[in-house]
Amino acid sequence: MPDRADHPESTGVLFVCLGNICRSPLAEGIFLHQARQRDMLDRFRVDSCGTGAWHAGEPADPRSVAVAAKHGIELPSIARQFDPRRDAAEFDWIIAMDRQNQHNLIKAGAPKDRVRLMMSFHPDPPVEEVPDPYYGGPDGFDKVYEMLRVACEGILDDFA
Repeated sequence: MPDRADHPESTGVLFVCLGNICRSPLAEGIFLHQARQRDMLDRFRVDSCGTGAWHAGEPADPRSVAVAAKHGIELPSIARQFDPRRDAAEFDWIIAMDRQNQHNLIKAGAPKDRVRLMMSFHPDPPVEEVPDPYYGGPDGFDKVYEMLRVACEGILDDFA
């Protein structure tokens, strides 16, 4: 991935969850889809990662892929772990799905002033954190999709 200096005109957005197979790849896919629909895709560098490395090298969870496909969205990411040196240099916004991941990011060296909670972009958040749907059923992925969809619209509205 290129350094921010290579693309000073674009904004780097990194979505982060625990394992980078459920919430953050879904947020990445939704954001890319919405930015493309708004003809704003060239204004962003987008990626996702996890604070843990358990799933590094794996595609998104099949349930995330299924809920995204239901809405015409592809999930391009392959799971990776947050790299404090590289990611802090590359991304302007590091967006955590929950407080624990926000804490882990800052503890790992992410600049505190660039780490935000995903639901802080939601205009009327039903909850403060995006719940992890991993151990639940498919309806949890639908609920998470809807939260992420609205929050991603909020991020793009901030840049419009």
